[in-house]
Amino acid sequence: MTESVILVLGATGSTGRRVAEILRAGGHTVRAASRSGETRFDWSDPATWEPAVTGASAVYLMAPDGVPIDSEFVSLAVSRGVERVVLLSSGAIEAMRDERLLAAERTVRGCGAAWTILRPSWFDQNFDEGFLRPAVMAGELVLPLGEVRQAFVDAGDIAAMAAAALTQDGHAGRSYEITGPRALSFGEATEIIGRAIGREVRYRGGEEDYIAVNEFAEEAIEAAKAFAALRALGDQPASDAVEQVTGRPPKSFESYAREAAAAGAWR
Repeated sequence: MTESVILVLGATGSTGRRVAEILRAGGHTVRAASRSGETRFDWSDPATWEPAVTGASAVYLMAPDGVPIDSEFVSLAVSRGVERVVLLSSGAIEAMRDERLLAAERTVRGCGAAWTILRPSWFDQNFDEGFLRPAVMAGELVLPLGEVRQAFVDAGDIAAMAAAALTQDGHAGRSYEITGPRALSFGEATEIIGRAIGREVRYRGGEEDYIAVNEFAEEAIEAAKAFAALRALGDQPASDAVEQVTGRPPKSFESYAREAAAAGAWR
């Protein structure tokens, strides 16, 4: 494949900006695209699609939570010469009945380009850049997952996987389950963060607590059903995908928490 431009969608987000940084550090030409980035890209505005994709040979494909991957964009990208597509999906989407991402995976598999699917576990960065940060700042996280353990993974490791799939051979037609080095309960994770920042972060993992603290009860009940399906899977096993692809072990949650705290993430 003749290398040209690598289009990175979501380039101001947790994974996208890291993918762009890694690619640029490796000497690759990156087109960083987002609603407010260097190149404007908006899933709801098809007029932004062609300028973003023209001349690109590979695409890091993702959409914000709740926004579908439009198959027409993927078709456009391939028709304009994109030869590699790396999709950011998620783990356990079958159990949680995440039709948005299931549809995205079907689209990518049938797009006609070399594809790779990344299925990460919960991001470490959910706690400092994402939707769990307000709970950490408030000192209490309520999530109906009980003591089931998840193998939290660092966004930097996900980005390293994406960069490899975008630039190296051997990843076409593969789907990677991406995890950190070991599984932790949310209670263990909040304890680790609490030690890193020097104050207690409590965890409550019951469904009743979760529904009670959410303003929109009906939405919380529906979300609780998805969490129950994830809980029923039991503890998530750690995979060796990061080390297999990057040649180094994934970052531990303890290292993530220390680094984030030192950078002032929870001040």
